[in-house]
Parts: sequence; structure tokens; C-alpha cells
Amino acid sequence: MAGYISDNKRKVTTHHLAEMKQNGEKISMLTSYDFTTAGIVDRAGMDIILVGDSASNVMAGNSTTLPITIEEMIYHGKCVARATKRALVVLDMPFGSYQAGADTGVASAIRMMKETGVDSVKLEGGEEIIDTVRRIIGAGVPVMGHLGLMPQSINKYGTYGLRAKDNEEAEKLIKDAHLLEEAGCFALVLEKIPAELAEKVSKELSIPVIGIGAGGGVDGQVLVIQDMLGMNNDFKPKFLRRYANLEETMTNALQGYITDVKSGDFPNEGEQY
Repeated sequence: MAGYISDNKRKVTTHHLAEMKQNGEKISMLTSYDFTTAGIVDRAGMDIILVGDSASNVMAGNSTTLPITIEEMIYHGKCVARATKRALVVLDMPFGSYQAGADTGVASAIRMMKETGVDSVKLEGGEEIIDTVRRIIGAGVPVMGHLGLMPQSINKYGTYGLRAKDNEEAEKLIKDAHLLEEAGCFALVLEKIPAELAEKVSKELSIPVIGIGAGGGVDGQVLVIQDMLGMNNDFKPKFLRRYANLEETMTNALQGYITDVKSGDFPNEGEQY
């Protein structure tokens, strides 16, 4: 498969993302949680690296994103920021770090930026957190919004199903999207909503709209790296395209290592001092 190679070594900023939308250039975004992986993702030419609270799932084995703490997110953020030279790094603010009010949110955002070296933070929600978003941006922290399926609200909705399916929900999402833009968000993630609605939002907003399970009519796409690399083949959402089968590749490599150790074939003479 032919690959995309970025010939631009400039550091991606929120300004560059705005230019990409204006020029009709799609934005690539992928999660990463550790130094080694983030370095590979960055060198591949990714535009945005998201240090997602999905680390709670794919790194810690939790069933939801709710248990991950601000300290754990700071740890992952530090690891990724150290490795990243070009991509814009976005750090998810975890559940509990901003829901209690604007003062808590501002303090959390400033701490996360200072202790990690990331470029921005991401919050889930619309009108209910708009004052917090304004205050965080006012404190000098760039904010990416997130609407549609919001995993931190799983206990409220009780399902990870498609969001904004009816007119009432769709109208609220559109309103919230405009509120987030007006508050100063530099970009917006739309998760698991009808493609037609996502395209409408993308056309109405001047800021980049990045989708996950939101169709191709938006300004960019984001996936979880473990999912798109095929590290958990039991996870099969409709929106996911796998670009590798690392579960199989890693299993074969690990079994080969076990076989060579047990047979005495590893190490051979050339692998000894």
C-alpha cells in the first residue's frame, strides 16, 4: 500500500489547522499514549496526536474512560509530548477534572499544560460546560471540543450507540457546536453521529471538524491507534478501518521467540559476546 509522506517539517499549530480547513486539506489525527509509539506516529506525518482518555480502556483495561485520573493523563501526556516534534498534541481532560465548575476546570487545564508540555486540551460537552471552556481559553489554554457520543457521559446515556438520531438531539448538537466555536475552540470532534449531520456542522463552522464514526464530509478523521492497527480484533465497529493485523503479527513473533528460547536456537553464536 502506497503511503503518505509529509514533506513539511514545520510544527503543526492551531493556525495551520485553520489553514488546512480553508484549503480543503483533510486533517489526520490518531491517539497515542507512550513515547515510542508517539515518535513513530509523529515521524509518519500525523497532523494531530490525541492523548486520549481512551488510555483508560486500551492501556489500563477499564471498561469505561471514567476511572482514569488527572495524574495518569499527565503521565501519558508527558510521554507523548517528549516524543513529538511536528504534530499538534491534544490531551484529554479526564472525567472529574472540569465537571465541578469553571474554577476546577481552569486549574486542571493549567496544571495539565504546565506538567506535560502538550499543545492543547480536549473537553466533552456543549452548553453545560461553555463557561468552563471560555475560562480555560481565556487563561491561555487552547481547547478542542467534543460532541456526539461522549464516553465520559456513558452512565447518563447507558449506551455507546449512535447519537443525534432525532431532530431534537440534532438541533441541540448544532447549537452546541456553534457555542463551542463562539467560545473560542480551535477545533471540534464529532463522534458517532449521522454523516449528513456531521457534514452540515462542518460546513456551518469555520473551525475544523474532525470525525470518528461521523462520515467523510468533515474536515478530518481520528481513530484509536490500537484499533486501526488491529491489536484487538474482537472490536469491530462499523466506522473502523484496519490498516494492519498486529494482533496476528505480534502473536506469531512472540510464539517464534518462545520456540527459539525453548529449543536453544536463541541466542546463537552471532548473538553472544
